[in-house]
Amino acid sequence: MRALACRVCALLALCASPWLLAQAPAQWTAGQPGESLEVALLTVGPGDIYWQRFGHNAIWIRDRAGGTEVLYNYGIFDFAEPGFLFKFLRGDMYYSMAARRPADDIAQYEFEQRRVSVQALNLSPPQRIALHDFLQWNARPENARYRYDYFRSNCSTKVRDALDAALGGIIKASSSGRSRGNTRRSHAQRLTSPDLLVYLGVHAGLGPATDQPIDFWDEMFVPMELQRRLREIRVRDDGGNDVALVASEIESNEGHIAEPLNPPDWTRYFLASGLLLAALLYWLGSAAGMRRRAFGVVAGALWLVAGLGGIILLGLWFGTTHDAAWRNYNLALFHPLCLLLLPTAWRALRGRTPQGRSGAWIAALIVASAVCAWLLLVLPGYRQQMIDWIALWLPVHASAWWVLRRQPGAD
Repeated sequence: MRALACRVCALLALCASPWLLAQAPAQWTAGQPGESLEVALLTVGPGDIYWQRFGHNAIWIRDRAGGTEVLYNYGIFDFAEPGFLFKFLRGDMYYSMAARRPADDIAQYEFEQRRVSVQALNLSPPQRIALHDFLQWNARPENARYRYDYFRSNCSTKVRDALDAALGGIIKASSSGRSRGNTRRSHAQRLTSPDLLVYLGVHAGLGPATDQPIDFWDEMFVPMELQRRLREIRVRDDGGNDVALVASEIESNEGHIAEPLNPPDWTRYFLASGLLLAALLYWLGSAAGMRRRAFGVVAGALWLVAGLGGIILLGLWFGTTHDAAWRNYNLALFHPLCLLLLPTAWRALRGRTPQGRSGAWIAALIVASAVCAWLLLVLPGYRQQMIDWIALWLPVHASAWWVLRRQPGAD
């Protein structure tokens, strides 16, 4: 029944969209060049797949005179492109813009049960012509590809920039320098929070560059933020009247996944997990037999996760162009030295006494790094949101060090 209702809502929206778009030019003088063009912003809510978590948008232009409708979509990528995965890992990604039939894309979004809304925009006829000409030029094969960046050059920033250029800079003028204190990380956290693994990976992988407060202009890398900001903007019509940029708006359905409006505060859960794991390591490591073997399994798994995580963070910092991941001090917690403790875990798994002296010294260095990360939080001018990871890993590393320190030959 829910699926049927979503399809009915989507069909109604598609049937109503020509009427909706036709409302936009009412304030402008009839007969001007460009008067037959109608412009709308299409915004799509979050979807189930990880790359759909941030939503999507595109520019919809209808030409009444020519009887055409085109959706200009900047979010085109192809997994089958040669070397796509390697380029993705290095941060050397190229996306494309395409001119497509609106009905085809909207049908796909409706099939995915994502929220779809259409905002008819009050652009003057000359502004519509300028936007239309630019988008047609941009859709040519030789101009369609662009260097992709999650936060600075994505589908939403491209749409924002195109609309702002057509409007003579009104969007940027009204949004630059105004901030709610949000950061790129906080938006990434709230939008990935429905998927725990994606949330943890993004949260661990982002560095301090994403923890600087951004203004409304930069927040519009999120399509839904652009949608919200356009509702606040006013423009002048031919008669000099102050009118809303958004002439009318329609929404097809609520969507399968609601957009989280705030980032979650899970620090207490990270801390509880860290203390629980620390207590488990201490209990398992304080005896021989099966408990010692179990210590090898649990400690080995934790050291493998932390060590490989550190290698990945090092690779993102020094081997890629993902500047959002540079100078990531989570390296003090996801420490590559943890990999050197895997032989210790293997000895414990076989029922033998873990290496005392060498293992304890390595564990001590890891604990010292975690403590330094904690102290960094109080330094003036320092900014990286990592208290969650400190709450998780500091107790774990400290407990492992204490267990190894008590082994024979550790002193």
